[in-house]
Amino acid sequence: MRHPIRLTTAAALGALALASLTGCSSSPAAKDREAEPLAAGTSAAALPPPRSAPSPAATLPAPPRRGEVRIEEGPFTDRVRLTGLSLTGESAVSGHLAITSDVSDVLALELRAAYYDAEGRLVGTGSFEYQEEGQDADGGHHHDGPRAAGEGIDFKAPAAKLTGTAAAAVVSVPVLVNE
Repeated sequence: MRHPIRLTTAAALGALALASLTGCSSSPAAKDREAEPLAAGTSAAALPPPRSAPSPAATLPAPPRRGEVRIEEGPFTDRVRLTGLSLTGESAVSGHLAITSDVSDVLALELRAAYYDAEGRLVGTGSFEYQEEGQDADGGHHHDGPRAAGEGIDFKAPAAKLTGTAAAAVVSVPVLVNE
């Protein structure tokens, strides 16, 4: 007794195999398609866009005390110790940073400071960048002195283009890369 389902399945599999072999032929049309570059803006694999640090809050939930410097909790704040934080008269946050989680060289470190007026409104931002290793570090960012891991480093994050008088600041650590 013949089984029509088995014959149909075998025929379908044979047709599929033939179609896939024909699609992989080395015909001139196939070679032309291989030579065509991807269209501009098209990528072979869609990657998510890189994440950047969130923008600082436009206002603080509670008005700050004059000269107050807060630490914003983030993905790296548990790996560093920030001490001696102060808001200087020239609108800069200064302090001392020590890495507590690792003793290897710091490949990249960025501190960001958001500056707020007496009512808690954002009036500007500033940053401090640091790198221990690599000859390709930008002029002021490469440090050969004290290391962030261990004794730590002093830092200063000056405000840039303030739109008002800074009364307080919030410091965040958006970048920390160890060797």
